[in-house]
Amino acid sequence: MTKADHILLLAGTHEARLLARSLAETFPAARLTASFAGAVSDLPDLGVPTRVGGFGGADGLAAFLGEEAVTVVVDATHPFAEQMSGNAAAAAADRGIPLIRLERPAWTAVDGDTWQRMASLDDAARALPAEARAFLSVGRKEIGLFTHRTDLFGLARMIEPPASPLPDHWRLLLARPPQTAEEEIALFETHRITHLVTKNSGGKRSYAKLEAARRLGLPVLMIDRPVLPSVETADSVSGVLEKLRNRLPGAG
Repeated sequence: MTKADHILLLAGTHEARLLARSLAETFPAARLTASFAGAVSDLPDLGVPTRVGGFGGADGLAAFLGEEAVTVVVDATHPFAEQMSGNAAAAAADRGIPLIRLERPAWTAVDGDTWQRMASLDDAARALPAEARAFLSVGRKEIGLFTHRTDLFGLARMIEPPASPLPDHWRLLLARPPQTAEEEIALFETHRITHLVTKNSGGKRSYAKLEAARRLGLPVLMIDRPVLPSVETADSVSGVLEKLRNRLPGAG
């Protein structure tokens, strides 16, 4: 890797935070830019040059890659960031530069789990039975797909409030996920939760809710991941670094 190399890190996940530090340490001669979509205002300081906001679709991203002389793109966005990952794949192909996507392993059911796989959030909203008391782990932009179900009680946890208010009898919890199943169990029992709805995000940081649901015997409506473009992938931070070393053998 030479001083002319420029790595664009598409951020927004815990793994992206780890990657920002690791990329800077592993490839000190390279220029590194992290990019956030700006979906939330509570953004971490990654300790590297950072931009916030969209690019203007695949064409806008392709233009940015050219203008900023980006030589490799690392997609460490959320597994459900379908549009961004699609734009990244198209833009990198348009510019003829490599793209590596960090694709954290999906969750899989284990003994004691009661999962019902769902193709979409809309399907999950329809599948919840009347009078259910649902914990909705779906994000501020998607919670509106459930709010028409006023026959339900919904408990929604997110970092920032949604654009539209929730039904009066629902509850909004502004917080990040706890790290222990015991905390989630206490939350579920306090609100008498009967169902969990969650996207299959994978990873360890928000797994506690699944362990809590298992221990309480609660059914889980698990939203399948979207199908993303076929690109080179790694399932860990170390895997991304190894692929970059192999692809750019002159690296520090």
